[in-house]
Amino acid sequence: MPSAGFLFLEDDKAMEITIIGAGLAGCEAAWQAAKAGCRVKLFEMKPEQYSPAHQSEQLAELVCSNSLRGSGMNNAVGCLKEELRRIGSLFMAAADATAVPAGGALAVDREEFSAYITAKIAAEPNIELIRREVTRLPETGLTILASGPLTSTALSAELARLTGAEHLYFYDAIAPIVEFESINFEHAWRASRYDKGGDDYLNCPLNRDQYDAFVQNLLDADKVSGREFEKLIHFEGCMPIEEMAARGPQTLAFGPMKPVGLPDPKTGKIPHAVVQLRQDNRHASLYNIVGFQTRLTYPEQKRIFRTIPGLEEARFARLGSMHRNTFINAPVCLNNALQFKQAPHILAAGQLSGVEGYVESAACGFLAGIFAAALLQEQPVPVPPAETALGALLGHLSSAASDDFQPMNINYGLFPPLEGRKMKRADRRLAMAERALAALPPWWERVNATLLSEKG
Repeated sequence: MPSAGFLFLEDDKAMEITIIGAGLAGCEAAWQAAKAGCRVKLFEMKPEQYSPAHQSEQLAELVCSNSLRGSGMNNAVGCLKEELRRIGSLFMAAADATAVPAGGALAVDREEFSAYITAKIAAEPNIELIRREVTRLPETGLTILASGPLTSTALSAELARLTGAEHLYFYDAIAPIVEFESINFEHAWRASRYDKGGDDYLNCPLNRDQYDAFVQNLLDADKVSGREFEKLIHFEGCMPIEEMAARGPQTLAFGPMKPVGLPDPKTGKIPHAVVQLRQDNRHASLYNIVGFQTRLTYPEQKRIFRTIPGLEEARFARLGSMHRNTFINAPVCLNNALQFKQAPHILAAGQLSGVEGYVESAACGFLAGIFAAALLQEQPVPVPPAETALGALLGHLSSAASDDFQPMNINYGLFPPLEGRKMKRADRRLAMAERALAALPPWWERVNATLLSEKG
């Protein structure tokens, strides 16, 4: 008999893969498994239930930002994106099809991005999309858990029972979005830092007095409190702006509001601080305030952010918010094929597994999809080489220190070191990227040979 509280999958479903959650990781996993010839049941709780951060019925909804970060190989996420692009990632196909100007970064129109993936999933004959909340983990049958960092209370309880330990968690924050027509160009101007990438960003300058007053406003403002039984733990890569301000009066001027490379065209001088806004949709009607994730109350956000020169009459299409992100202690809970050690028929994917970021979540879903396909076909699991960005990301989940495990963006520090002569940092990073992309094709050929699939 199945354990109490678990969903039992009947024997005639044994040749299917069940995927719980149709976010970035779940959709990517479903796509890869389906392309490998597997039948997939993809469960999505929207619109029956919504998390605190989600609003759209579309799949693969982007929440915090529309940026997929840097495109160059000097940044490991650029290498990861290129790997995914070369091996047929649905996530990267959607990103490239819906890209908007963002200087040296890759940013997308969020609604078009989600619509693209939703349409692809709906049209794939090997995928059955079921819009229903799953509250119990399957007792049998190959399953990918991609329920995301905002996993529901019921499913979180199941996961806690499965792992045998209390969840690790952190808080994540969402930046506000401003309507373009409400921005005052008597103060704001278009430019990218050091003129790299054209004039893709909008810039609002602050002098020293304006900056000091802004920081003090942040420190004095009313904030949304966490629930009493939850400890506030912020991920360093997505720190609320008021938390950064509390670390020191000039922290923001050296962080998201740093003015370097952005002289004000009206004065020719570098301001004391600059607030940047990045295009959020294809029509350039919406711009998000870069680095301004926050847990300020809505009235305080409107009051304080309108003190920024250029945003005096700002109309907010979305205000910032705070939500709990849940992840597991991957080195303790998972093997190197993303299977739960206590329940090998269940794989983890996406931010729930302990990766951080949109690209990393999709990459984890990609791996979970092909791993599950191999397991279903009783074939060896094709783990990527450690030299690749995919392998480096997987290595973090399987071999990081478990006593203080934290979510991680892909970075070159996760890659195996280069042997031989010493190199400058920039040259070393490019050499690591070249090594990664050279190691990718032989592995991908083995994957295709193992799964006997035709990838697109």
